[in-house]
Amino acid sequence: MPIDAATALAAEPRTGEISWTSKDVQLYHLGIGAGANPDKRSAATDPDELRYTLESRLHVLPSFATVAGSGSPGVISGLSMPGIEVDLARVLHGGQNLVIHRPIPPTGTATATNRIAAVYDKGKAAVLVMRTEVEDTEGPLWTNDAQIFVRGEGGWGGDRGPSARLEPPVGEPDRTVERPIREDQALLYRLSGDWNPLHADPEFAKVAGFERPILHGLCTYGMTLKAVVDTLLGGDVSRVRSYTTRFAGVVYPGETLRIRMWHSPETTAGSASGSAPESTSGSTSGSTRVAVSAVERDDAPVLADTIVEHS
Repeated sequence: MPIDAATALAAEPRTGEISWTSKDVQLYHLGIGAGANPDKRSAATDPDELRYTLESRLHVLPSFATVAGSGSPGVISGLSMPGIEVDLARVLHGGQNLVIHRPIPPTGTATATNRIAAVYDKGKAAVLVMRTEVEDTEGPLWTNDAQIFVRGEGGWGGDRGPSARLEPPVGEPDRTVERPIREDQALLYRLSGDWNPLHADPEFAKVAGFERPILHGLCTYGMTLKAVVDTLLGGDVSRVRSYTTRFAGVVYPGETLRIRMWHSPETTAGSASGSAPESTSGSTSGSTRVAVSAVERDDAPVLADTIVEHS
């Protein structure tokens, strides 16, 4: 079997230094659509977008953690861990979980420790959980778990693992926004470190079973978090505490994302009114459930079981 679960789980973690600059952050933000002006009547950049694109006032969207240090460990490099030998054309990104311990600085150097945290047998596929823990001289920065599906590599009788499925949100969403995807967006996003040819090479995409190259799941992941931050969190990236999702379907460049959000404020134990406590900025904390679909394909699901926890 190309995946030896025991070997993969027993392997020594890989530790190395990663670094990034404000230019890396800006490139990532541009790759997830920052700088676009929703007002098509004006050629000027939306002033609010300058927090993502102008170095003098740069704030780092937490999902940048998925590519910081050229995407280390990344899906491709993670597949070179001991006990794992698979065909890249059989690999799909199944889900992502990110915990932010402190706001990410625009420029930094840190130590990343990478390991296979779990290997699950889903019958027709294996699922690898690749964990990255990053810290700098001041302490932990983030913990990143990538769930990777490897088609055709299950069925050895291993642990099936937990179910990631959640009950769908109840009622109408509190906010709905749409975000267009440029035809060249996958080509720009891959410059942040994910070089999988599935997102650029039409012939490779056909071998993998797709009609044409697809957008990186982590690009959709970043676009969605940006929409939540801009729409519900007042553009304050420091309020994000964690962000998890399951990749439910593909996105093709040129399509439009429909992003639905359901906000659930925290309540104080014993509160008679059930009202949410106010943060120091005057906004409520809690969590936001999100569902993302592709508009042009009859709202085909793209991201599911998605939760943003925030202050």
